[in-house]
Amino acid sequence: MVKHDDGGIGVVAALVRSAFLVNAVYAESGREFGVTPQQGQLLCVLMARPYGMGELGATLRLAKSSLTGLVDRTERNGLVRREPDPRDTRAVRVALTERGDELAGEFYAETCRRIEDLPAALDPADRDMLAHLLGRIVRDNEVPVVFVEADASNGPRTPRGG
Repeated sequence: MVKHDDGGIGVVAALVRSAFLVNAVYAESGREFGVTPQQGQLLCVLMARPYGMGELGATLRLAKSSLTGLVDRTERNGLVRREPDPRDTRAVRVALTERGDELAGEFYAETCRRIEDLPAALDPADRDMLAHLLGRIVRDNEVPVVFVEADASNGPRTPRGG
């Protein structure tokens, strides 16, 4: 790890360590709500709408067997259901159940709160700059919408590319 004279760290280490930090938040929220971090991510993705298995695998960047296992476990917990795809009778979509929708909302709100606290020491201008720069990285790398953007007053908002 390359350290700078100002005590900072390089961009690679900063991004990797940030990913660990956010993953730790998912794990902490997951423990509180009785789901794995991966199940929490699945619930957050499905908050926007039901997904076909292929589309869901691409969005979560999971192999077919890993995704099937994740959906199976989450379905056994009563949080998601498979339903016929109205556009393709051979395919299924994965959707939140009523219980899953409720849990997803709670998990989402708590995870947002915890992530929002991570840059609490930054002043508003630095927070805006951080959001701008990370947003550029996400867009430039065509990261799928895996977490809808929070609206502090109304909960999840329609995805904007985050």
